[in-house]
Amino acid sequence: MSIAPSLNLSPEGVREGNENLVRLTPEAGAKVAALIAREVQGDYLRIAITGGGCNGLSYKMRFVPEARKGDILVRTAGVPVVVDPKTALYLKGTQLDYSAKMVAGGFKFSNPNAKASCSCGESFSV
Repeated sequence: MSIAPSLNLSPEGVREGNENLVRLTPEAGAKVAALIAREVQGDYLRIAITGGGCNGLSYKMRFVPEARKGDILVRTAGVPVVVDPKTALYLKGTQLDYSAKMVAGGFKFSNPNAKASCSCGESFSV
């Protein structure tokens, strides 16, 4: 399933990556695709890691209309995901899952590089 047919080619200056960098489960892909359609803010999911959170680093996700020069584009679970090169260093091998459960539901990152993470799963340290 492709979100936007115009995304078949990588934008100029954007490298093609693969699921060894980041992988969405089918559940996460379906939820992200539904949110992209509902939010109408852009056809790409940008995942970034920033300083902050209880363990020093935190995940940020947002929809963007295009990838930036230098980004890495990963097509996973039918969703185009963009990651900047600095984030890629911390993200390699990460899986993003989604659960609709009332308790402990939502998006959950499983990052093999994290040495510690908080109970909410939104921040980590390396």
